[in-house]
Amino acid sequence: MIAAFEGVSGTSVAVWVIATLLAAGIAWSRYEKKKTRDNFLRELIAMDPARREKLLSRLRSDVQNEVRRQLMERGVG
Repeated sequence: MIAAFEGVSGTSVAVWVIATLLAAGIAWSRYEKKKTRDNFLRELIAMDPARREKLLSRLRSDVQNEVRRQLMERGVG
């Protein structure tokens, strides 16, 4: 079994481990961002329209447009 890994250096293993951890961290970050965005949208949907518009008006214009688009996709004007 050890003979199969004879040509693999410690540096190669370290690089692969670091790359795997980095990829897992990026995936986890994207998952958390999506989960947070979904929770935010659920809270916006539950709000009355006047309060929702007041909150949306405080966001950056690009984020505001994205949130409005997602709300329209979910059937909330």
